[in-house]
Amino acid sequence: MRVVSQTVGTDELLLALASPEQVAALSELADNPEFSAVSREAAAYPRLPLHADAEAVLRFHPDIVLCADFSRAELQSQLRKSHVRLIVFDRYYTIEDAFANLRLLGKEIGAEAKADAVIADCRRRLAFLEQRLRGVRSAHVIAPSVYGPIPGADTTFQDLCDHAGAENLAATLGHLRGHSQPPAEQMLTWPVDYVVIGGHRTAASLDPLKALPPYAYMEVIKAGRAVLLKPYLLSCISFHRIEGYEMLAHALHPEAFR
Repeated sequence: MRVVSQTVGTDELLLALASPEQVAALSELADNPEFSAVSREAAAYPRLPLHADAEAVLRFHPDIVLCADFSRAELQSQLRKSHVRLIVFDRYYTIEDAFANLRLLGKEIGAEAKADAVIADCRRRLAFLEQRLRGVRSAHVIAPSVYGPIPGADTTFQDLCDHAGAENLAATLGHLRGHSQPPAEQMLTWPVDYVVIGGHRTAASLDPLKALPPYAYMEVIKAGRAVLLKPYLLSCISFHRIEGYEMLAHALHPEAFR
């Protein structure tokens, strides 16, 4: 069985479960550490070209192609007309969604036992976090963006907060759902303890926000109160998001892990 993965999220699922000979090709971003949790492992496999069309995918002679519901509609349509099995993942906002996706792929490629083992390890790590964070006061956070919309409820960032002892003020005070334009003036009154951003150096990651209203006027930005996560963790749709839970929880509540 040969499998082509078209998105980073499905790359991460596939490499967790498949044997090497089952991996026909991965997405064009699979080996990019800014986007992928498995960049080092992915470097050993062929990758799709940028903006690959159905013809480029089918050159790898797959039996199964993995996509997400946000994959280009024309690509999905073209692949459905071929003789390969197309699996489109459309659940990824919560860790339980990630577990369901592991089980689905495990069943498709004969790796149910591997899927169960990955899920069991994740549940062990979740239980440890829950035990350590029991009784802590949730830190007030937002995930600002220079592009405008920020994550509210029903996002991977909300899921991150739910497991790391954090309250996403964009959801609770801003009443935002999905990635939505924030209420700029109202944000100035929010009691934000920390901003959560992707990057490698705090100053470099905060600099663009210091010149952008309303963030330029927020005390949390002026004081540099930021938690940095690996960039891919802010949008991770696979089980690897647990690393983000752990990093954020340790940063917000170091006393709980001493």
